Amino acid sequence: MPEVIVPSGPFRLSESAEFGFGQRDAQRFDGVMRMAFALDGSFAPVAVAVRQAVDDGPVEVEVIGSSDTERAVGQTARVLSLDSDAASYPEVGERDPVIARLMALRPGLRPPLFHSPYEAAAWSVLSARRPARQMAAVRDRLSAEHGREFEVAGRQLAAFPGPEALLAVPAVPGLPELKVERLHAVARAAAEGFLDVARLRALGPDEAAAQVRTLPGIGPFYAALVVLRAVGFPDVPVTEEPLALELMGRLYGLGAPATAADMARLSEPWRPWRTWTTVLLRAAGPLVPER
Repeated sequence: MPEVIVPSGPFRLSESAEFGFGQRDAQRFDGVMRMAFALDGSFAPVAVAVRQAVDDGPVEVEVIGSSDTERAVGQTARVLSLDSDAASYPEVGERDPVIARLMALRPGLRPPLFHSPYEAAAWSVLSARRPARQMAAVRDRLSAEHGREFEVAGRQLAAFPGPEALLAVPAVPGLPELKVERLHAVARAAAEGFLDVARLRALGPDEAAAQVRTLPGIGPFYAALVVLRAVGFPDVPVTEEPLALELMGRLYGLGAPATAADMARLSEPWRPWRTWTTVLLRAAGPLVPER
């Protein structure tokens, strides 16, 4: 029997399933969101099929390939931002009419996260200064050849290899030796617990980002990616993201991209959901026609 997660606040699984970023291509929703990943803690491969019969209603999680159902469902909840009590999130739209319009365009959108800080850090190493589509193909090949494949609701899906399996890969076609060394550094850090979600959450966003930046090949931009889009802090001001600043300038009639100071000022009504609202801004802002 599937396990059930009851969302607190609006949530539409279709919005998460069709949201493309980093680890995931945008896909047309067919009623099932399929994921395969390395399980928190043990890094054992697991897959899930996630369904939601009614918008904003209960979410069913079918766990495939693991008996550690509780951990797999908990990780799924984090990936879908269902581990937060979001009953107050719609109030951001009540305080800010621009955000109200964006919420209407992408109803029930919550930030989908990377499966784990480990996978986000590995993606950061892969994608730095390289075309995302090309690196996605490299990551998918790593998953198929060194991870584990599952059949998930009629489709084949491979989980990214855990740290031990990744460390056993001496070379990766299409990757320079330096990037392979950096992937191995990420794998060692994950195996040692350095990228554990609970540990990073306990540090807080600033210290967590500072520590992630000590990994070779991960600078401020990618450290923020790991912390905000894998650990899942919901209320961090995002003041240096070019697309967000551009959209903010247009949607708020500034006549130019917003500055960091503009973003800090205008995002005050978004508390305690500034990270979530920035993701919404990036996802729904381009759907607002220019005047």
